[in-house]
Amino acid sequence: MSRPIKNTSPGYRRPLLAGLFAALALCIALPVEAQETLRIGYQKSSTLITLLKTQGTLEKALAPQHVNVTWHEFPSGLPLLEALNVGNVDISADVADTVPIFAQAAQARLTYFAQEAASPSAQAIIVHKDSAVQQLSDLKGKKVAVTKAAGSHYLLIAALQKTGLAFSDIQPAYLSPADGRAAFENHKVDAWVTWEPFLTSAQRQLPTRTLADGSGLASYKRYYLTGTGYAKAHPQVLSVVYDQLHKTGNWLKANPKDAAQVLSPLWGNLDIETVEIANSHRSYQIQPVKRDELGEQQKIADAFFAAGLLPKAVDAGDVEIWKP
Repeated sequence: MSRPIKNTSPGYRRPLLAGLFAALALCIALPVEAQETLRIGYQKSSTLITLLKTQGTLEKALAPQHVNVTWHEFPSGLPLLEALNVGNVDISADVADTVPIFAQAAQARLTYFAQEAASPSAQAIIVHKDSAVQQLSDLKGKKVAVTKAAGSHYLLIAALQKTGLAFSDIQPAYLSPADGRAAFENHKVDAWVTWEPFLTSAQRQLPTRTLADGSGLASYKRYYLTGTGYAKAHPQVLSVVYDQLHKTGNWLKANPKDAAQVLSPLWGNLDIETVEIANSHRSYQIQPVKRDELGEQQKIADAFFAAGLLPKAVDAGDVEIWKP
């Protein structure tokens, strides 16, 4: 039985190889979805973002858009927004209402994309239990630890104004939350103005008295921001982030103990009860930002400018707002 003769001549192989290379080139040329990276800046007190980070929820929600997420922690809101302004992060987790005012004064191009409803009891002015300071007016001439541009900074100004004192009547010690706690614990300052979870932690672990919280003084909303360029280029990403924040806020309020168990090791192994109490003082209610509801932002801006703490007057309504 005869067998077919294999053609091994160069003239036969060339078309075959050409076909193989063409097929390979076609495979290489097939479009591949490019991976983008969303860089999120946050603080230890950025509860909802921290939960999203720990549970991997946001990465899963953004996977269909081929978006990766990286996480970058900051000690407080002001350095976080400075990083956002220069493009080192794309989104800022919640910062206190005061922080965007300072960013506006520095001519930062930032966009509001969400807010948490007011949580006035989530910040307070505390003193040592045996302190001679019995009321707000007794703070005159005293050294007070406060984080610059934090919501507690405005609370201090508003509380002093209520009792007839100016910010210049006290000695501010501008400290991060960790340094403020150390200074207060070691009696290096007479009072400390701070927010959750640092507030409840100090109240439960140290002998303290509360002079005032934000009730009737500072509503303490927290805002989520992004770069103006990022908001225009990536509205779909912001929509996913907004939706996940809203769902996470609802989940936390419905499952306070489960949330506390997740957050406890992330908050320096605070005991579960302390975490639950701290979270009970926050609304975690995610809402869209509305320009006609920025009235308190203007009060904050005016108060800081009057105290000589802003380089120029700020129009709180002159901002970009992304709408979900």
